[in-house]
Amino acid sequence: MIQVEKVNIGEIPILMVGKQDLKNIPLPGFIFLHGFMSAKEHNLHYAYLLAERGFRVFLPEAVMHGERGEDYSEKVMAKSFWKIILTSINELPDIKHYITEHGYAIHDRVALGGTSMGAITTLGAITQYSWVKAAVSMMGTPAYQDFAQAQLKEFAKQGIDLGYSEAQKEAIFNDLQKYDLSIQPEKLNGRPLFIWHGEKDPVVPITGIRTFVNSSMPLFTKGQVTYITDKHAGHAVTRKGLLEAVNWIEGKIV
Repeated sequence: MIQVEKVNIGEIPILMVGKQDLKNIPLPGFIFLHGFMSAKEHNLHYAYLLAERGFRVFLPEAVMHGERGEDYSEKVMAKSFWKIILTSINELPDIKHYITEHGYAIHDRVALGGTSMGAITTLGAITQYSWVKAAVSMMGTPAYQDFAQAQLKEFAKQGIDLGYSEAQKEAIFNDLQKYDLSIQPEKLNGRPLFIWHGEKDPVVPITGIRTFVNSSMPLFTKGQVTYITDKHAGHAVTRKGLLEAVNWIEGKIV
């Protein structure tokens, strides 16, 4: 039987998903990060499938989302996008410490992944934390600076004024540089990476991840990076993509 429990790590509500008969045994861990305007419960299907394969899966709530959210306006959420991502990155060490020190996850077998904003967060976290054993990006981009600039242009086209001065925009771009895997691909450092992306994605265009893969290929070892695209998919992971990710994770971690 698959069991879902809720714990709080400081201000972070987390769902833990694993086999009930393995409750008291440390398992390979997978931290799964949800997307923008989503919530931790929306990825329980990933967690269930991984738990069946012998993982314990941890679904944290991003700040300003789900239990940690309020009825924020579109402008407030849009303006907070990168703040949310960087907060999630900064919270990961506390999550890692908690799940390993309490015996929920094996210390050196913790992977990280997510969808959309969660995938973007994952790709940034890789640049900061060597303990991430493997990573999964579903509809993400490692190109933080390029994506932030594209977002601002898109908001302007839609008539959404976030109220940033040019100096503030420049400060944001400079802050994001530290986490931008596209300009420091060596930070992947031999770790396995799974990528899935729809070629017709209008929200997080495939260009960022495709350019990263193509330009960084000489740095990758054989089989290190699995790059799967779906020529018909937009900004939604197909069932085939979901199963490909689960199979890959099982092969790399368990």
